Amino acid sequence: MRLPENSSAALVLVAAVAAFVIANLPLGGAYHRLWDSQVSVEVAGAHLLDLTLRGLVNDALMTLFFFLVSLEIKRELLFGVLRDPRAAALPIVAALGGMVVPAAIYTALNLDGPHLRGWGIPMATDIAFAVAVLAALGNRVPLGARMFLLALAIVDDLGAIVVIAVFYTTGIALTWLLAAAGTVLAALGLQRARVHTVWAYIPLGVLGWYALHESGVHPTIIGVTFGLITPASAALSSDRYHQAARRLIDQLAHRSSDHTTTATDDVHERNHPTLRRIHKLTRHTQPPLHQLRNTLAPYISFGVIPLFAFANAGILLPHTPPQQWLLNPVVLGVALGLVVGKTLGIFGFAWLTVRLGLARYPTGMTPTHLLGVAITSGIGFTVAMFVANLAFGDSDVTDIAKTGILLGSLIAATTGYLALRLGARHHTNQQPADS
Repeated sequence: MRLPENSSAALVLVAAVAAFVIANLPLGGAYHRLWDSQVSVEVAGAHLLDLTLRGLVNDALMTLFFFLVSLEIKRELLFGVLRDPRAAALPIVAALGGMVVPAAIYTALNLDGPHLRGWGIPMATDIAFAVAVLAALGNRVPLGARMFLLALAIVDDLGAIVVIAVFYTTGIALTWLLAAAGTVLAALGLQRARVHTVWAYIPLGVLGWYALHESGVHPTIIGVTFGLITPASAALSSDRYHQAARRLIDQLAHRSSDHTTTATDDVHERNHPTLRRIHKLTRHTQPPLHQLRNTLAPYISFGVIPLFAFANAGILLPHTPPQQWLLNPVVLGVALGLVVGKTLGIFGFAWLTVRLGLARYPTGMTPTHLLGVAITSGIGFTVAMFVANLAFGDSDVTDIAKTGILLGSLIAATTGYLALRLGARHHTNQQPADS
């Protein structure tokens, strides 16, 4: 997502480190008791829902995260780097390789074991951390490489959503699933009726979330669905806005020049409804997709995601020698999937596509930059940990998988930074950084 990634990534890192340290201190028990505490939801005396506090963050608040992700996906498909099929070919193919190869590596290492379900964990790239690494290098990394990474991450997010919806859903209750679909259809009906206030859609989103939760499909998918149906065009065209606004402004001017009105306070009082109507008209000239994206991004980047990190990064170090848990097939599968799988998949698929003449590198980008970006894309955190929570019911196995995520991400971040820095000595680009 094209958000203030650097500051957000720093806050998420602080939250993750704090959770990890606290969980391994003597007061770690209090940390786990806090997040494992039960939250019950009752409406009109009827008991509806039981979640842990961690589940409330992962299942409810993360719905907003996936809503924002889907808004970004739709924006890029309609207006951004994924709009042109020829320009989008390279990041799409690279993202596909960056998902298939890590999953294959994990599968190969866990094929005969009980934890094969974790194959989706190393597929995910954390865009905030990856972009933060590139931003730390300033103008040493060309703008084309940054845009390639952003496009790749968008496709990667789309792939993760599909994997979650298709492969991490169990025991579907058709009635509840139809009820969730009904909330989406109702939202589309409100759009056709030209209902523009967001408050009309929030109850439908909440009902859709609950229906999906009861259906067996992960409830965050309702955020994805509502994001994809969010209108990308303004409710009011520029011409209609100019005409309506001109009439209202003329009213203001007429009152100001009306000498029969002597009380200034009376003029201001009469102008207030007109000014409110102008403000409302102005808001309707902004497409809901862009308006919601810009409104939600800071709260999710600096609130939801750091809270998710603090709730999920408090893993306990295994009480075994490092050489023993490092050889655990889950740790190996996740870490090697992120470091080796992402690099081979992204670089290999993209390089071959260019060699075959099916796509070209973005302006200023070279195979050296491609390699550095491919390595950096092995940083997996938010979505990777999210999938780890879905993959395993055993908290001990989940912690082992998260250990692999942290290990692989640290190696990918360090190696990717060094690769891009060394490559920049030979490919200096003076374009300003894309902030």
